[in-house]
Amino acid sequence: MILERLKERVQKGWLRSLDWQFARWVGRVSGDDTEAVLLAAALASLRVAEGDVCVDLSHFAGRRLFADSPAEGGAVPAPPLAEWLDALRRSPAVSASPAAAWTHDPSPIPRHSLTPLVLDGTRVYLTRYWAFEEDLARRLLERAEGWTDVEPAALRPHLDRLFPAPDPPGGVDWQRAAAAVAAMKRLCIISGGPGTGKTHTVKAVLAILQALRPGRPLRAALAAPTGKAAARITESLQKNPSFAEDVPFLRDLPRAAVTLHRLIGIREGRSVPRHNPENPLHVDVLVIDEASMIDLPLMARTVAALPPHARLILLGDKDQLASVEAGSVFADLCGRGRTPAYSERWRERIRAATGMEVPAESENPREAPSPLDDCTVFLRKSYRFHEKGGIGRLAAAIRDGGELPPLSGPGEENASDTNRAPEVRLRAVPALRLPQELGRVARERFAPVSEAAGVEEALARLDAFRILCALREGPAGAAAVNGAVEEALSGTARHGAGSRPVKGKPVLITRNDYDLQLFNGDVGLFWPDERDGRLYAWFRAPDGHLRKVRPLRLPPHETAYAMTVHKSQGSELDEVLLLLPPEDSRVLTRELIYTAVTRARRAVEIWGSAERLQAAVSRRTQRTSGLHERLFPSTRRTPR
Repeated sequence: MILERLKERVQKGWLRSLDWQFARWVGRVSGDDTEAVLLAAALASLRVAEGDVCVDLSHFAGRRLFADSPAEGGAVPAPPLAEWLDALRRSPAVSASPAAAWTHDPSPIPRHSLTPLVLDGTRVYLTRYWAFEEDLARRLLERAEGWTDVEPAALRPHLDRLFPAPDPPGGVDWQRAAAAVAAMKRLCIISGGPGTGKTHTVKAVLAILQALRPGRPLRAALAAPTGKAAARITESLQKNPSFAEDVPFLRDLPRAAVTLHRLIGIREGRSVPRHNPENPLHVDVLVIDEASMIDLPLMARTVAALPPHARLILLGDKDQLASVEAGSVFADLCGRGRTPAYSERWRERIRAATGMEVPAESENPREAPSPLDDCTVFLRKSYRFHEKGGIGRLAAAIRDGGELPPLSGPGEENASDTNRAPEVRLRAVPALRLPQELGRVARERFAPVSEAAGVEEALARLDAFRILCALREGPAGAAAVNGAVEEALSGTARHGAGSRPVKGKPVLITRNDYDLQLFNGDVGLFWPDERDGRLYAWFRAPDGHLRKVRPLRLPPHETAYAMTVHKSQGSELDEVLLLLPPEDSRVLTRELIYTAVTRARRAVEIWGSAERLQAAVSRRTQRTSGLHERLFPSTRRTPR
C-alpha cells in the first residue's frame, strides 16, 4: 500500500511526517486513496517545505522517488506522466479547473476550498498556494496596466532638481528612469545590487509625490519583511539626504519602516490579516525594501491589502537568495533573467519626463511584452563597490556565473599581482583545523564585543564582523560554528546555542512574537542595563532606538556569532567570513554565494576550496511555481 511505503520513507528521512499525514488526510477526506493521488499529495506538501510553490509532475513522472539511487529498496515508483495526470483529473481530491477552487470569500485565500489539491497543467498545488499565486498575479497585472494622472511635464523639473545630469551626456541614468516610473505607474519594481541607489531613488520618488500634491499630506508607508531589514532602510532614510538641502518637503517624508507583518496586521492563529481587501491600508504609496526575501503568502496578502489607487514600489536584488519560505516572487516579477521589453508609449513618457533616450532594443525579441515590463527598472551602477574593486569584481562574476577573478590567499594580501584584491581572500582550511581557526577568530573579533563601553558600542562592534555559513548543520554549519566560538570565548565545554545569556553574546530570533514585535531573523545582544545591572537582550528597533527584553520573555532564539546566509539577508556588515562545507551540497548556489559576498562593505574572506566555490557559482537556484508564466504569458507552456 502506498501509505505504508511512504511511511518507510519518513523513517529514512526522505519525507516529513507532515507530508505523510497530509497524504493520508487527502485520501480520507476525498475517498480516493489511489497511489497516484496520494503520491502527488505527499510530493506537493514536501516541495512547499523545500521552497517550491507547487510540484511539477513532469520532473518526477516515471522515476523512482525518495531514494539515493533508483535501485535502492523501498524507492517509490512514480507513474508515467499521462497516466498520472489522468488519475488526478478523475480524482475528487483534485480540482483540474482552477476556477473551481475559488469561493466567494473576499480574503486573498478561500476559507473553504472544494478540493485539497489543484492541477494546473502539469503542476499540482496545495489549494491555498494556488489561490495565493493566482490572486497575486491578477492584482499585479491590474496595477501594471495604464498610467497614473501624473504627467511627464510635471515631473521634469523635480527630476532635474533631485538627480544630476547623466554622465556621460546622452547616457541613461537608471535611477532617474526608476523615479519617473514610480511616479507615473501604480506598480514599480526596482532591482539593483548593493549600493546602486535604491534608497536614494525612493527618497526622490516620495519627495516628488509630496511636491505634486501641495497642501495634502502624502500617506506613505515603508516596510520590509524582517525587523532587521526595516531597521536598515530606516537608518538609510534618516541619514542626511543626498539631495539639495533646500528641498523643504523632505521633512514630511516617513522616517521609520515597519515589518510587513505589523503593517498588514498578521495575527498568530488567524489566517486573515487585519488589513485585507475588505479593510485596506490607509496609504497612497507603499515602499517595500528587501522584496527578494518575501515569500508568496506574505506578498499576496500585502498586495491584497492595498487600496486600488495606491502605488506599490518594490525594492530588491533579483540575484539574491529567494525567501526561506515557498516561492521566489521577486525573481519571478523581474522576469527570471528576462530583459524588460519597454513599450513605445513608455519610451515616449520617459523621454518627456527625464530628457533621456532609452534604447528600444530588448534581449528577448521573440517574447511578447508583459504589462510588468513598463513597471520594471534594473539599476546597474554600484556606488558602494568600485567596478574594479575586489568585492565589486567578485560579486559581478558570481552574478553572471562566469570565471571568478583571482583571490588572495594567506599572506598574499600585499602581493604585487594587481589582479588580486586584498579585500577578498580565499583560504583552504582543513576540517581538523577548523575548531582551532575558529577559536582564533573568536578571540580576535568577538571578544572585543563584550569589552565595549556600552551596548551601543557593543552592537556596532558586532555589526563590524560576522561569520556566515552555507548550512545550518555539519562541521562548518552555523550550529557547530556557534558552539566552537562559545567554547573559545568561555574556555569551557560549549553549553549549547541559546542556552545561557552571557554579556556580549549575540542572539538571533527564530520565531515571530507579535506581542513583543520580535520577528524571525532579528538579531540582538545580551547586555546589562546600567540602571539595574540586570542582563537584557537589546534589539535595535526600526526607528533606530534600542529596546530591551528580559531573557525569559524572549521567543525561541539561538546564538548568532555565526548565522546561515539566508538569515543574514537584509544585513550590512563591514567584514564577512564565509564558511563553505567540506562536502558539496545542492544548497551551494550562485545566489547563496552572491548574497554572502554582498553583505560586506569592506572585506570578504572565504574558507573553502576554489573548486567548491566555482562549482557553487555554476549552480542556479531553481524553484517551481507558475507565477512567472502568469505574469509573462509568452512563457506559458502548453498543457499536455
